[in-house]
Amino acid sequence: MSENLRSQVVTQGVQRSPNRAMLRAVGFQDEDFSKAIVGIANGYSTITPCNMGINKLALIAEIGIKNAKAMPQMFGTITISDGISMGTEGMKYSLVSREVIADSIETACNGQSMDGVLAIGGCDKNMPGAMIAIARMNIPAIFVYGGTIKPGHYNGRDLTVVSSFEAVGQYSAAKIDEQELFEVERRACPGAGSCGGMFTANTMSSAIEALGMSLPYSSTMAAEDEEKAESTEKSAFVLVEAIRKQILPSQIITRKSIENAISVVMAVGGSTNAVLHMLAIAHAIGVELTLDDFEAIRARVPVLCDLKPSGRYVATDLHKVGGIPQVMKMLLVHNLIHGDCLTITGQTVAEALIDVPEEAPTNQDVIRPWNKPLYKEGHLAILKGNLATEGSVAKITGVKAPKITGPARVFESEESCLDAILAKKINPGDVIVIRYEGPKGGPGMREMLAPTSAIIGAGLGDSVGLITDGRFSGGTYGMVVGHVAPEAAVGGAIALVEEGDTITIDAHARVLHLHISDEELALRRANWQPRPPRYTTGVLAKYTKLVSSSSLGAVTDLDLF
Repeated sequence: MSENLRSQVVTQGVQRSPNRAMLRAVGFQDEDFSKAIVGIANGYSTITPCNMGINKLALIAEIGIKNAKAMPQMFGTITISDGISMGTEGMKYSLVSREVIADSIETACNGQSMDGVLAIGGCDKNMPGAMIAIARMNIPAIFVYGGTIKPGHYNGRDLTVVSSFEAVGQYSAAKIDEQELFEVERRACPGAGSCGGMFTANTMSSAIEALGMSLPYSSTMAAEDEEKAESTEKSAFVLVEAIRKQILPSQIITRKSIENAISVVMAVGGSTNAVLHMLAIAHAIGVELTLDDFEAIRARVPVLCDLKPSGRYVATDLHKVGGIPQVMKMLLVHNLIHGDCLTITGQTVAEALIDVPEEAPTNQDVIRPWNKPLYKEGHLAILKGNLATEGSVAKITGVKAPKITGPARVFESEESCLDAILAKKINPGDVIVIRYEGPKGGPGMREMLAPTSAIIGAGLGDSVGLITDGRFSGGTYGMVVGHVAPEAAVGGAIALVEEGDTITIDAHARVLHLHISDEELALRRANWQPRPPRYTTGVLAKYTKLVSSSSLGAVTDLDLF
């Protein structure tokens, strides 16, 4: 039990009775008042398949905490389904939900003086939201991933939610008929669990395991498999032991462990969103981290795993051949992660990996041999230039020619761009610009899965570039650059691009350049006027006021005073 609550219910004489009375009403007995109080941040909802299996896990965690001689107190937190809100105005709330989740967990745990917290989440923002709260509070904590969805199947191929978005582009390009479009849509998501490729949810679950804040192997388990329930129960026992030993997040989430997490994200070919979320987690724990650090790690860590969206396999395939521990052991052997980092179990990373083979099994190709990686360097490149002086993020896996120079096709929103793609108004060699979709300008930095999938579906993935101050789904691939900063809403150069301007995207040189003179750029900036905010009340209005640049993680508690 926290010192604050213990002092209230044990040592304050007559004042202890009201506190005890309230706790008795939720199940406390006399002997329970000396036990640790453990929050269960339950992300259950039926809004999305990612979270619909979580309540079962929360109830298992509740029993596990009781069996470990602590007292659980369960509370709910929200989720937004990125996949369902994709391409709509509702997607503006997705990144905002990360902050709402973090704030709600912090509020419940600190408001009730909890001694520790077990957070359970599924959809994309559940994980970084929980980790931001855990980092802020610095009480013993563990994260339990709700688990990944199993792949759908059609005509001998695995399907994910991205398959249905790409099918729309294929249908509009007359590459498939309406029957196939509907067959893919019907079969893409067969049950509970988060999106099955190495999209944002599985990327962040992998990163959290690499950080040491969840149990080994837990990040790639299927939501519907029994081992996920068993891992949840074990997580409860591990957390209660961490409370007894006072193993704190600040001892686990360090500069070294954050580097480990980024290295794993590179090795598995993870989502661009990991950049945004790791910056935010580092900010919450007080560790200095910049975009340049991602570029330094990218240069030394190979992509080892052949995973969707640009590869062939899904997260459950990775799990079958050793999961994240196998990837981490390969990185450890080659001195690319820090083995002395502490984990929530009390073991170091090296100790946790002691029994994991140094190489992946030879009878599979989900994880490549060390001497035959998918790519010799990481896939998340940080591009800078006069179009992105603070930086931008490009995912360069699966791209045949990671350089393009072409005319700008300028769109003021995701919807207008998608309309042009589906109307076949985009040509090979074009560089699409989608702006005013940044953290402040959107607001909320929408993901662009609909237009990027339509580009892929139309067969333009290797011949069309796309840049935006918004984000991309973890399911996106192709010659695309997101998180362009400064964003259009604050007068970044992306706001000054005109239709037909020449733009170069060069992932190898890590350059994003608008081919106009400095004088012309200065003249356009002098004539630029900020747009009035799209929302003046409610959560989106508050977010617009508070949110930082994407280059700083799009956090909402930076330089408040």
